[in-house]
Amino acid sequence: MDISKIIKNLKDYWMKIDKIDRWIILLLILSFLIKVSSIFYLPFRGWDETVYLNLGYDLSKNPFSYSLLGSGWSDFIPSTDIIYGWPNIGFRAPLLPYIISIFYLLRLDFLIPLIIPLITTFSILLIYKLGKILFNKNVGLYAAILFSLVPIHIYSSGRIWTDAFVVFFILLTFISFWKGYENKNNNYKVLFGLFLALSLLARYTTLWIAPVFLLYFIIRDKSFKFLQDKYLWYAVLVFFLTLIPWFIYGFVFYSNPLGGFIHGFKASGYWGGVQSWNYFFENSWRIFSITGVFFVISLFFVFFKKLFLKKEVYILLIWIIFFSTIVMLMPHKEDRFIMPIVPVVCLISGLFISKLNKWRNLLLGIVGIILVFSLWNSNKIELKNSNDLTLACFSEGTKFLASNSISKNSLIITNQDPIAHYYTKKDILIYPSPWNLCSIENVIGYENVNRDVYIFFANYDMLMESSIKNDLDSNLKKVFECSKEYGYSAIYKYN
Repeated sequence: MDISKIIKNLKDYWMKIDKIDRWIILLLILSFLIKVSSIFYLPFRGWDETVYLNLGYDLSKNPFSYSLLGSGWSDFIPSTDIIYGWPNIGFRAPLLPYIISIFYLLRLDFLIPLIIPLITTFSILLIYKLGKILFNKNVGLYAAILFSLVPIHIYSSGRIWTDAFVVFFILLTFISFWKGYENKNNNYKVLFGLFLALSLLARYTTLWIAPVFLLYFIIRDKSFKFLQDKYLWYAVLVFFLTLIPWFIYGFVFYSNPLGGFIHGFKASGYWGGVQSWNYFFENSWRIFSITGVFFVISLFFVFFKKLFLKKEVYILLIWIIFFSTIVMLMPHKEDRFIMPIVPVVCLISGLFISKLNKWRNLLLGIVGIILVFSLWNSNKIELKNSNDLTLACFSEGTKFLASNSISKNSLIITNQDPIAHYYTKKDILIYPSPWNLCSIENVIGYENVNRDVYIFFANYDMLMESSIKNDLDSNLKKVFECSKEYGYSAIYKYN
């Protein structure tokens, strides 16, 4: 193999590439490396992440059972509803767990941490493509740069969550929609239905994206003549055909073809408390950094110049207004829930930058520097959190439970059900609620009376002053203890 010839060919190819495309390639490489780096300094997976990992593992064993029955672990489902409660887990959108299951099936699970960083890196390419087809290559480039540096995007990209994952499919949906129904490509018209269905299977809140296209058609045509397009109906058909397996699942497990979706929206009120409607405004700097401020300025520009009258702009405005309104009305809110509108924030900001002529590079540079500083500060906080001593002791406890000194057939009682199961590979039960040491036998059940039972206490999820710890210390044998300043965990043998 002639290495020098290969290098020369690559160099010649690089020189032939458009300057903007070169920037995009470099941006993709840099962004992927930044996201992958988080894997090494944030090695401990939290609740939602281990839920998806556990589901993926279970599905690799039985792809036809999307349920917690007999799984040896549980997700926190406080509902006593016979149908929309344990063991059904249709409230978790299935696409990510099924993708993870393929890696487990092929014994490539060591690559699973790369799934989200890789997909979200491709999202940067897609936002460039969307900006390019809506406006021009410059807008696409500016939007891609901003998108790659927005704190919530970087933060979500390092974790096995569906929030950044779904953005990839949403961007594919909008690209196929525009190429199909504006650029008159019939193949993309049909693909629109496929990508919209995959978006919904990636995360149920995509349902709040679907009406955007209907509103766009009505505003654009000022009539319903768009319904005459047979390819739109083909797209609708493909959409429902793609969802058929999930409808069958709903019928089998919920006696309702829409059962999984219904469970998803019921479950959204189960946990996490209720946050104010203006939660995302109050936390906008942590979520967007300077990009949020820049977006507001960009909106003033869009309305001052009456750019909102252009269809390329008002589809983005419909997208952000509709989804933002719905997500602000939801009772429980987290920073990552706003991810589906981040592309719009970046695209409209990118459009504004493109209109600044000689000042655009300077302004983009200033915004970029502030974003990099925000990311550096956020990474410091995350690194500090990853070294939290309560987390360290919890991790030590899971290592003890996973060790050969504990029988594989043991049963663990803990408050961190999916996390403990993922790290110990042992069956897990959750603490009785309200706590009562005498009720442990009821939790264990008759079928588990011959198994070794361990109770795992950690101030990762409980207060040190908890009556639970006092009960355990007074009545059971302690077989493990970790104490690191304010961090603490202990494991007790029940029988």
